[in-house]
Amino acid sequence: MCLLNDIDVYLQRTGVAETTFGRRAVNDPRLVRDLRRGRVPGPALCARVAAILSARAQ
Repeated sequence: MCLLNDIDVYLQRTGVAETTFGRRAVNDPRLVRDLRRGRVPGPALCARVAAILSARAQ
C-alpha cells in the first residue's frame, strides 16, 4: 500500500509517533496501526493524509 509506505517514510524522517500522526492527520490515533492490519482507506482519507504529507514535506 503506497499510502502506508509514504506514512512510514514520513514517520522515520520526522520521528513523529504513529498515534500522533494519526491524531493530527485525521483525528484517529489508531490510523497507522489499522492500516498495517489491513484497513482499506477511502478516497477522502487518502486525500487528507496525502495533503498532510505533501504540506509537511515542504
